[in-house]
Amino acid sequence: MSDEEKKDLGDKANETYNKAKEEAREFKEEANEAGREFEEDRKKAFDPENPNSGNTVAIIAHLTLIGWIIALIMNNGNKTEVGSFYIRQVLGIFLLGFVLGIIPIINIIAWIFPVILWVISLIGAVNGSQKPVFLVGEHFQNWFKSL
Repeated sequence: MSDEEKKDLGDKANETYNKAKEEAREFKEEANEAGREFEEDRKKAFDPENPNSGNTVAIIAHLTLIGWIIALIMNNGNKTEVGSFYIRQVLGIFLLGFVLGIIPIINIIAWIFPVILWVISLIGAVNGSQKPVFLVGEHFQNWFKSL
């Protein structure tokens, strides 16, 4: 390979390196901006002044027992009326399902009732309305009012 070819190859390598370096810098700036935007959105979503922050907690409370625990922790940080309402309601539905599930003869059929209550409660949480589930919703609110 001649010196001229080596020089052209070196120039191409430098050009490619500089182009990759510039693209990496642009990517870093975009990632940092996306991170800042995400942080702002997160703060808005869980801000107690935001009327929708309770809805977020309410929906998370419906996502399994782990989701309920996460919602409880989030709600303790900044209590909202909607979040507290659905934390109490979902706890009652979980406990009702557990109790009905351990009764030997009716356990399979009895699981249908808590599932229906859970779906109705989830729909209410998504809509942002505080509507207790039928038959037992008011009892759950009274029993677990300390949450």
